[in-house]
Amino acid sequence: MIKIWWIILSVPLLLNINQVYAQDVSETKEKKSRKEKKKEPPRKGSLYLSPVPVIGANPAFGFIYGAGASASWFLGDPASTKISNALLGVAFTTRKQTIITVKSTVYGEDNGYMLLGDWRFLNSSQPTWGLGTGPQSARLADNDFGFDDGSIEGNSEADMMEFKFFRFYETFLKQIGDKPIYAGLGLHVDLFNDISDQLLDLTADPPVITPYYAYNVKYGFKQEESTLVGLSLNGVYDSRDNVNNPYTGRYAMFNFKINPEFLGSDQNSTQLWLEYRDYFNFTDDHKNILGVWTYANLTVSGNLPYMNLPAIGWDQYSKSGEPYSQGRFRGAQLLFAGVEYRKHLWATANNPRFFGMILYLNATTASGKGNDIGLFEYVEPGIGGGLRININKKARTNIGIDYGWGNYGTTGFFLRLNENF
Repeated sequence: MIKIWWIILSVPLLLNINQVYAQDVSETKEKKSRKEKKKEPPRKGSLYLSPVPVIGANPAFGFIYGAGASASWFLGDPASTKISNALLGVAFTTRKQTIITVKSTVYGEDNGYMLLGDWRFLNSSQPTWGLGTGPQSARLADNDFGFDDGSIEGNSEADMMEFKFFRFYETFLKQIGDKPIYAGLGLHVDLFNDISDQLLDLTADPPVITPYYAYNVKYGFKQEESTLVGLSLNGVYDSRDNVNNPYTGRYAMFNFKINPEFLGSDQNSTQLWLEYRDYFNFTDDHKNILGVWTYANLTVSGNLPYMNLPAIGWDQYSKSGEPYSQGRFRGAQLLFAGVEYRKHLWATANNPRFFGMILYLNATTASGKGNDIGLFEYVEPGIGGGLRININKKARTNIGIDYGWGNYGTTGFFLRLNENF
C-alpha cells in the first residue's frame, strides 16, 4: 500500500522535474538559436532594430527625452541590394515641445529604385532670428519696421515663436541603366498652423517688430499659418556602400521643386536643391575617413513662406549646421559645406568598430531677402567633435554624441543616431 501511494505521489514530482528539464533544454536551445542568428550573414529580409532612449540636448529644443529607433533591412540579396534605413523618433522637451519624426532611405531589390521619406509632426517653438548670415542675423527683433537697428535684448531665445508643423515628403526614384543613377518625382507638403510670434508687440511705443512679421507684411503672407505644396523633379547618383555609416562611395542629388497655388501653396514659387557627399579613406581598413558634405538650397522664383525659406538644419535628417540651432540661419539662398574626420579608436571581441571619434569643421552663408545681405557676404563657421558608439555592427548603426562652437557665443550639444552624412 505504501509503495502504491509513493508511486502516486511521485508521478507529479517526476512530471515536474521532467517539465523543468525540458524547459531548461528549450531555453538553452533558444539561447543557442539567438546566438546563431546573430552570427548569420545578412540575407534578403534581414531586419536590424536598434531602439534607444532619447536623452539629450539641442539648442533649438532644450533638454530632450523620449524614444527613438533605427530600423535597417534588406529588400533584396545583400550582395546586390543596399541596406535600407528608417529613423523613428518620439520626443518631448523641457520647452513643452512634441517631436514625432520618420525619416527613411529605402532601396528596392537589386537597387532598382529608391524611396526618400521625411515625415514630421512638431508641436514646437523656435526663435525667428533675422534673415541672412552676419551680425544682422543675431537680432531677434527691431524697434522699427526695418531690420537694421534697435535690437531687443533680454529676451529668451526659447520662446520666440510657437507653432504646429506637419511635413510629408516622399520621393520615388527609378534606377537608370546599370549605374547607380536614379531619376524620379516627389511630393512635398509643409503645413504650419497656430503660429504665435511671442516677441511681436505692435502696441509698444515704438512697436517691437520681428523679422517674421516684417517679412510676411512685405511679401503678403498670413501671420498665423502657411502652406507650401510642391512637386519635384529629382536626379540622384548614389554609390555609397551603406546609408547609415558610409565608408566609400559618393552621393549627389538634384531636386527642382515647383510649388503652384493650384496645389494649395500660398504663392507660386520654385526651389532648387543641389547636394554632394564624398568619402576619402586614409587607410585600407576604413578606420580613418574624411567625409565631405555640401549643399545649396536656393529660391529660384517667387516668394516662399518665411518658415520655408532655406534654413540650416532643415535638411532631410536635420543634421546640417552644427553647432547652431535649427533655423538659426535662414535666407532666400543658402549654402552649406562641411568636412568631418572619422577615426576608429577601440574594438571589442564582438565588435571591431565599437568606439570612435569625429572632428568637424563647417561653414554656412545665406542671403537676406529684402535686407541687402548677399550670399558670401558673411560666412558663419562651426567647429567641434564627438564620440561614436556602434550599437549594431551589421547595420553600422552608431550613436553619436557631438559638441561644438560657433559665432555669437554659440555652443551646442547633439545626440544622434547614425552618422551626420
